[in-house]
Amino acid sequence: MNTVIRILKDNEITDALDLAWKVFNEYEAPAYSSEGVNEFYRSIHDDRSLSGLVFYGAFIDERLIGMLAARNSNSHIALFFIESEFHKKGIGRSLFETVRTNNKTGRITVNSSPYAVEFYHKLGFRDLDSEQIVNGLRFIPMEYLIV
Repeated sequence: MNTVIRILKDNEITDALDLAWKVFNEYEAPAYSSEGVNEFYRSIHDDRSLSGLVFYGAFIDERLIGMLAARNSNSHIALFFIESEFHKKGIGRSLFETVRTNNKTGRITVNSSPYAVEFYHKLGFRDLDSEQIVNGLRFIPMEYLIV
């Protein structure tokens, strides 16, 4: 399985956001209130917010199977989703390593969903606070220090 990780072209971002919405509904939405689900949907359709993101994609045979969107010189992960059939196959780690390698700040933050906390811990993130809920979105603030 040869995976290619690269920055997405403008015409591929809609596919990445569709992937995020699909995976969110599969894994996150069941644990969210309708307010949280609606807020997530709104956030992935907010052109102003999305315009500040760099989108990375993971491809197998030109099929987009994972995406990560980061802001502020790759210092904050805003979106990070992998197709369910590719979970636990190193795709997420490869996407993260690409962002980590291109980070110049020495620190990466994320507001992890409860579902993804274990994954972020395996990458080396640590919790900064307990679970919070803002506009129905549940998250745990975390950070990764690049040494």
